[in-house]
Amino acid sequence: MLPLGTISMDCELVDPDDLIKQLQILKSINVDGVMVDCWWGIVEAHAPQQYNWSGYKRLFQIVRDLELKLQVVMSFHKCGGNIGDDVHISLPQWVMKVGSINPDIFFTNSEGRQNHECLTWGIDKERVLRGRTAVEVYYDYMRSFRIEFNEFFEEGIISEIEIGLGPCGELRYPSYPAKHGWNYPGIGEFQCYDKYLMKSLEKAAKARGHSLWGKGPDNAGSYNSKPQETKFFCDGGDYDSYYGRFFLKWYSQVLIDHGDRVLALAKWAFEDTPIAAKLSGIHWWYKTASHAAELTAGFYNYATRDGYAPIASMLKKHETALNFTCVELRTLDQQEDFPEALADPEGLVWQVLNAAWDVSIPVASENALPCYDREGYNKILENAKPLKDPDGRHLSAFTYLRLGPDILEMQNLMEFERFVKRMHGEAVSDLESCQEEETAQSTSN
Repeated sequence: MLPLGTISMDCELVDPDDLIKQLQILKSINVDGVMVDCWWGIVEAHAPQQYNWSGYKRLFQIVRDLELKLQVVMSFHKCGGNIGDDVHISLPQWVMKVGSINPDIFFTNSEGRQNHECLTWGIDKERVLRGRTAVEVYYDYMRSFRIEFNEFFEEGIISEIEIGLGPCGELRYPSYPAKHGWNYPGIGEFQCYDKYLMKSLEKAAKARGHSLWGKGPDNAGSYNSKPQETKFFCDGGDYDSYYGRFFLKWYSQVLIDHGDRVLALAKWAFEDTPIAAKLSGIHWWYKTASHAAELTAGFYNYATRDGYAPIASMLKKHETALNFTCVELRTLDQQEDFPEALADPEGLVWQVLNAAWDVSIPVASENALPCYDREGYNKILENAKPLKDPDGRHLSAFTYLRLGPDILEMQNLMEFERFVKRMHGEAVSDLESCQEEETAQSTSN
């Protein structure tokens, strides 16, 4: 992944000379390509359907000249305020103006607080964005990109398009925003209280014959609650009541329907180019019965229900690859560092990867946190190519988070190069690595 601020707010390439040097280093160690965010807030910043792709054109030409591939993310979300965000890129200014008059275009929590990270899925089919629906806005943007960069598609430089489907580009609700005071491992909050989603919930409740169910839970705690502190998520809690099951089914279906709508149009916009969607690895509270943090994020997954199979089926419908995070995390480390979180990243990764493999869609992944050590790389390799899988299933691709000064330091770069070799199927012995390290030390001396 390229740095978040590779393209400026004026859509100009920042420090191209330095970027070229860094890309040349990546090329020298046989990295296949780079991933870049195409920020909606930069490209369509000022007025509807007025797109500025200039900085991306310059960047793509450099990548092509170095004979690297491109994964491009259609980033329909805000950057800034989340873990790892080092720049601030808001949604388009004209969209924010619409939101200042109609704040219900944003996801909203039970206290009425809006989240400006992305648009609520409640307006996917509402003509509230200067005469267009949200889905139409996304499609027009994707189609403009496809036409503008036709030569890069035709030449195969652009190998995949990842479709942003929510906060951080992930298909999930913005249930755990750090900017609103959330801290790990809080359970997060349901984000369905804008007038459009509430209208949808009320309609679903009436259709079910229980009009009183047309409101969100009032006992689900707050951002930093623990499951056992709430009557909704505690063992035997309301999440598994008649109302709870109705609400969670509706809440998760809204998420799946959003992905379904946008990916259908993405498939149309990008024709024969592979597309992907990203899911976040919400591994905290995975060892509890309710899986509270997953439920608030829209994944209807708990001890006796598989919430990822319906998502995988929806992706399969559109021949969309699944990109999953947190493949470098070890459950043992989480138990030592955050025992109270009852996390199980390895269990979650195994569940999600199998849900995707069961419907025969490609599965790619990325690391959730910066990773420079062999232990983390070995965990990624273990997930990328499971040794004991009888069907020989493996990840189709891995995208490393993220290019920057740290990864280019001598020792880190050597470890990374070793990892790249092993991902490409080369046998690299630990003895060979020791010799490389000794050579590097003598060179630096």
